Amino acid sequence: MRKTDKVFASKIQLPFKLKKGVLALGPQTKNTLCFAKGSSAILSPVLGDLNNPEDYERFEQSVKYFLKKQPKVIAYDLHPEYQSTKYALNLAPVAYRLAPVQHHHAHIASCMAQNSLKNQRVIGVAFDGTGLGEDNSVWGAEFFVCDYRTYRRVAHLKEIPLLGGERAVIEPWRLAVFWLYLAYKERLWKLKIDFVRALEKKKWQVLKNMYLAGYNSPRASSMGRLFDAAASIILAKSNAAFEAELAIELEKLGSTYAAPIGSGYKFNLTFNDRMHIIDPLPMFRGIVSDLRAKVPQEEVSYKFHLTVAKMLKETCLVLRKKYRLNKVVLGGGVFQNKLLLRLGLDLLCREGFEVFISKNVACNDSGVSLGEAVIAGLR
Repeated sequence: MRKTDKVFASKIQLPFKLKKGVLALGPQTKNTLCFAKGSSAILSPVLGDLNNPEDYERFEQSVKYFLKKQPKVIAYDLHPEYQSTKYALNLAPVAYRLAPVQHHHAHIASCMAQNSLKNQRVIGVAFDGTGLGEDNSVWGAEFFVCDYRTYRRVAHLKEIPLLGGERAVIEPWRLAVFWLYLAYKERLWKLKIDFVRALEKKKWQVLKNMYLAGYNSPRASSMGRLFDAAASIILAKSNAAFEAELAIELEKLGSTYAAPIGSGYKFNLTFNDRMHIIDPLPMFRGIVSDLRAKVPQEEVSYKFHLTVAKMLKETCLVLRKKYRLNKVVLGGGVFQNKLLLRLGLDLLCREGFEVFISKNVACNDSGVSLGEAVIAGLR
């Protein structure tokens, strides 16, 4: 195998020309690098999780290879704790222009570039686990009006605290019980569902005190975490061996339900302080009602996926009317969920939207570096 075969994974033809060479260092997990210049972009293979020493060593070797191509601009994620960001900030600023890029904007730009869209305004929808927002909160269910150069956050999922920070990712019961607490307060203990029966009141009291004290409870608008919470309740499972394990199980379960498209659960879409907010609280009440009525898990799972697809459609309808945009670009790892993607595409296309999805590069974080490169290059 030639050395270049190890460095290059794919080449993307861009619908424009970049005057200066850009090296994008990508995110923390599922990391890839992207070198873009002229009308082409070259992506590295997936280098893995940069917290892993072996993966980080491959990352360093790949960066050194691409630096030999003499990029003028280094693009990187906004998150200060990503190893790729730290690496970028340690490079000599005299030799390179450093260009921070917001994580979810990069998801949308990546999909736009794969679909050969020129610089134009679109409705960008990024659904993933986490990414640092410009307000230093955790984003992950974002609706933008954006092009390659700029973005404006115009709608998002209601924020809730990640009780215990990153621990909530592998202990999604923390997210689930908080949604039930918002919906029912202390009456949640009287809900006759398997998830509540397995809860420990003492553990919840610790989390509740943490929330009230504002300790280790970063607020997040993450779609990935919404899936975790719903899956924890529906499947009556507290913990996950890896990120999105329960969400993956929920998708498989919902995909087995053979039924007409149906109506899903209720949710609220409100406008507050120049922002549209999607509030799924009524959905959780609906899920609990179905579980108490012994509705099969596969039907509840399907209805949950359909509800998220309707959140997508209804929000895009509001934004189309407001901003007169009909192109919708979908990005972020949650759209790897085939059931959600199928339902979402069906609903959007029925409304006459022109929808774009990732096709040459995965929609998850492995495509972020491509987005970083084109954003920084066009700016």
